[in-house]
Amino acid sequence: MGRRDFLTRASTAVAGTTLLSAGVGSSNIGCATSRAVIPAKTDTGGVVRAAFLRPKGKYWLGWPGTSYDVEGRTRDCVAKIKEAEKELGLSILIEEEPLYNNGAVARFITSVKASNPDGVLLIPLHMNTWGQVTKICDAGLPTVIFAPIGMSFTGHVKDLARKKGVYVASTMDFDAAKYGLRMIWAMLQMKRDLIVVFRGKETSEDTWGTLGTRLRTIPRQRYADEINRVGDTPEAREIASEYSQNARKIVEPSQKDVLDAARVYIASRNILEAEGASGITVDCLGLIGERKVFVTPCLAWSKLNDEGVPAACEADTEAVMTYLMLQRLFDKPGFMQDPVADTVRNIFIGAHCTSPTRLNGIHGPQEPFILRSHSESDIAVAMQILWREGQRITITKFQGPQQVLVGTATVRTNINTPPAGGCRTSVETDVDDVPEATDVRGFHQVFMYGDEHARQLRAFCQMAGLKSLHL
Repeated sequence: MGRRDFLTRASTAVAGTTLLSAGVGSSNIGCATSRAVIPAKTDTGGVVRAAFLRPKGKYWLGWPGTSYDVEGRTRDCVAKIKEAEKELGLSILIEEEPLYNNGAVARFITSVKASNPDGVLLIPLHMNTWGQVTKICDAGLPTVIFAPIGMSFTGHVKDLARKKGVYVASTMDFDAAKYGLRMIWAMLQMKRDLIVVFRGKETSEDTWGTLGTRLRTIPRQRYADEINRVGDTPEAREIASEYSQNARKIVEPSQKDVLDAARVYIASRNILEAEGASGITVDCLGLIGERKVFVTPCLAWSKLNDEGVPAACEADTEAVMTYLMLQRLFDKPGFMQDPVADTVRNIFIGAHCTSPTRLNGIHGPQEPFILRSHSESDIAVAMQILWREGQRITITKFQGPQQVLVGTATVRTNINTPPAGGCRTSVETDVDDVPEATDVRGFHQVFMYGDEHARQLRAFCQMAGLKSLHL
């Protein structure tokens, strides 16, 4: 399989939809060499059954009201469902007739249980249909409810909005329903994903809780061997040249260091190709500490995450699975970091020697970066990414396969090393709703741009049967 085939497959695995993106900035690494291109349609083979619920005939009293253009709104929704079907690559099968009564609802439930689709989309178009909606939700399939404003009071949706396996989008914005469908797509895709984990000396395979992602553990020596197999190729030189030219500056690394970092990227991509894997994590510190290799994967990880391929440090399976979840749901990379507290100013700091540059999303512009050495060893190439001051972010991470930490924060500024010690990308934040920075839970928590994703992640946890925990 060639480089272009790999990138197409990797990007297909990561994103099921083409999202609107910001314009590409002046730094545009990877376009000539390996920038992944997300196709407009990704055929996942997933099936969603969809149905409208409403009384038959012209409405009289009751919300949404006699004047409500139910036929026109139905046509609008069908058109938007078709758009979502194309974008997500799902087969969304809409019932030919609305479910007008309890008998039709019962037949729909029987049919859904027999066909066992990947999910259900319900569009109630009258306030009196919520008992029927609840019966369908009780069938136990992942269910998205799109209820335009005017179809419910708070009491109608309160319990369903907290029900496992259900996502209620009571809103005029169909994009919220599209996100619900994206969650169904993500669960289906993650069940098909494979992550390779390089650590120890044994080979084994396990699955990640109820999400079902496969994790294949491979002896870490193979990773070192793969690096040694990649020589000074034209592609490696081109990647090295792009990073050198687009860096705001280069501090410690030599051009040979940058070329070696590009070789690590190619070796990592070769492994992903050979294993048919969607993501990777490596016991990198162990390899460096025992002098098995003299180059770090910091640049390679930054580049892979920019391309939509989860790549995490230190064989941290919780971190790489968090990366995978964020890519599947949002087409955004995350930043795994070591947590530090400034106890005098009560500031939470996240630091690591690699970060994605496309923090706005894999289709968006890059943030400025500086090429540095790996701070703990002072060798090779690390990435110092300059995070946007004032940017709202989400902080999250799996805590085992069934629990996910979720919180929000605001970026204050970037810390330089020196004068500080620690890793090269070092970001000060003010964390919301945690009184003391020392009390932020977890380790290697993942930062990502956009605080709106916290609520979306909690919704995904509910849909997927995971428990969301306050940071």
